[in-house]
Amino acid sequence: MPRQRQQILDNLDAVYREAYDRAEAAHDARLMADLDAAYQREQLLLEVLLDIRDALAAPAAARAASPAPAPRPDPVGALETIRRITRLR
Repeated sequence: MPRQRQQILDNLDAVYREAYDRAEAAHDARLMADLDAAYQREQLLLEVLLDIRDALAAPAAARAASPAPAPRPDPVGALETIRRITRLR
């Protein structure tokens, strides 16, 4: 059973929040800005991966629920999405 989307995002938030709090306590404004940018980038990438996971899981669940053939997932489209996101770096 895959972990829930919110649990995964909460874990990401906790990791970055801890590092951000340490940088804030050290009055390291540059590190705080770097962590903020990294958090936003990682959150975006993680949400795309979770969307891909959900999209690939949805047709499998639909096939199990109905005897009619469901459209197959588009792995090329998923790879194109990942490629576009990684260009943002």
